[in-house]
Amino acid sequence: MLDDSLLDDSARLADADRAGLLRAAAMAGAQVRATAEAAAELELSERLDVGRPRSLVLIDRPGVSRTLTRLLAALLTPSCPVPVVVAESVPAWIGALDVVFAHTDDAGDRELAASLERAARFGASVVLSAPAEGPVAASVAGKGVLLAPRVPVPPELAFPRGLAAGLLTANALGLLIADVQALADQLDLEAEKDYLARESFANPAKALALRVADRVPLLWGLDPVAVAVGEHAAHAFAAHAALVCDVEDYRQALARPALRRVAQSGGVERDIFADPDDSPGGVATRVLLLSVRTGPATEAARYQAEEFLPGADLIAPAEEIEADEIVRAAVLALRFELAAVYLGLAAGSIGGAGRYEPASA
Repeated sequence: MLDDSLLDDSARLADADRAGLLRAAAMAGAQVRATAEAAAELELSERLDVGRPRSLVLIDRPGVSRTLTRLLAALLTPSCPVPVVVAESVPAWIGALDVVFAHTDDAGDRELAASLERAARFGASVVLSAPAEGPVAASVAGKGVLLAPRVPVPPELAFPRGLAAGLLTANALGLLIADVQALADQLDLEAEKDYLARESFANPAKALALRVADRVPLLWGLDPVAVAVGEHAAHAFAAHAALVCDVEDYRQALARPALRRVAQSGGVERDIFADPDDSPGGVATRVLLLSVRTGPATEAARYQAEEFLPGADLIAPAEEIEADEIVRAAVLALRFELAAVYLGLAAGSIGGAGRYEPASA
C-alpha cells in the first residue's frame, strides 16, 4: 500500500531511505562534473581529434546504458553529419574510421569486453564509461579512453555519468555542442527543487510521484527526445517502484484503439469510492505527455495530443527553464528518477524503516 504521508514527513522519509538513494540521485550534477574532469585529464578531445569519423556506434547494454544510448541517438540524429548506430555489440563492419562509445556498470560483462576488444583490434577509437577494474576495462587498456566513475552511486542511478561521457565524446568529435557545466548546474538546481524536506506541493518530483501513484503511467512523447526520456523514466519506475509503464510516441499510442479509449477516460477524476475496475479495461491510467523539443512541429503535436487527450498531464521542461534540449532532457530524466525513488519509498518497494507504518508512528 502507498503511504503518501511519508512523502511530507522528512524524518520518516530519511529513515526509510536506508540506502541513501535520494542523496545518490541528487548527485547527478556531481557525476557530470566528475566525468568532465576525467575526460579533461585523459585528454579525450585530443585523442579523438582524428577528423570526422565514418560513424558513431553507441553500444546498448542492459541497465541505464540502454536508455542513455537511445537518448544520445535522439539528440544526435537531426543534425549529425555521420551515421549514428545503436547496437548491442560492435558491428562486423567496424574499422579504423569509426568511433565506439559504451557505458556499463557491469565490470564483468564479457560479451561487451570481447566486442570492445574486437573494435580496438580493428583500429576503431573506443570511449568507455565503466568501472576501472574487470574484463570490460581490461579490453580497452592502452587502446581506448576509459572514463571510470569518481562519484559512487548505485548502477541504476548512473545515468548522468553515462550521458555526460557520451556528450563529451560527441563534443570531441564535433558532432554536437553540449555545455556539460551548464548541464551540471541545472541538475543541481533540479535536485534542490526535489529535496526531501520540501513538501509535495512545492516539490516537482514528489508531485509527479503522487500523480502516477496507483495508476498505470502512459508516458507518451511528443518528440523523439521525449520518447527517449520516457524510456528512462519507465526504467526508473520499474527499478525503484516496481511500477510498469507504457512508453510510446503519442502518434503510435493513439493508433492502438483499446488503449486509447482507456487513456481518454483515465484522465477524468472519478468518485473516490468508485471501483477502479469500473474503468474501461479495468485499468486506472495516467497519461503524461512529454515534450522536450520546441518548434512548430512539436507545438502542432502538442495541440493535436491535447485535443485527443484532454485529461492528460503535459510535462514540458521548456516552460520551466531556459536551456537547450540536452539540458531539458537530462533535467526531466532526473525528475523522473527522484519521483521513482520517492514512490518506491512510499509504496515500500524499496527502503527500510518507515515502510507501511502509519503516519502517527
